[in-house]
Amino acid sequence: MANPEPIDVMVCLATVTPPRLIHVQVAPDATVADAVRVSGLLEGGDLAIEACRLGVYGKRKTPDAPLHARDRVEILGPLIADPKTARRRRVQKVRATGTREGLKWLRNEAPPKDDVLE
Repeated sequence: MANPEPIDVMVCLATVTPPRLIHVQVAPDATVADAVRVSGLLEGGDLAIEACRLGVYGKRKTPDAPLHARDRVEILGPLIADPKTARRRRVQKVRATGTREGLKWLRNEAPPKDDVLE
């Protein structure tokens, strides 16, 4: 039985600006982690495969997910801020400005307990 032909995939490191994109060839039964290792994008850096978020065409994947021909593997760094906390801060900032948009949020709500009204 002949060796199956390797498949072409792209690996994108999206943690730096501008993103780096590399074309690699991997075995037909390769996983997302295999493509990242073959690309060499994480070598010499402070990121490890376990610490990164991985995806294929913007959809989150595990390192052991299988690849298909012409997939684009994306390496995303760890989250810098918790999305819920960041949204709370943005809403509090809008509320604090006293604009009409900020006041809309205050309708039908009691003031937060940590606010002191005197």
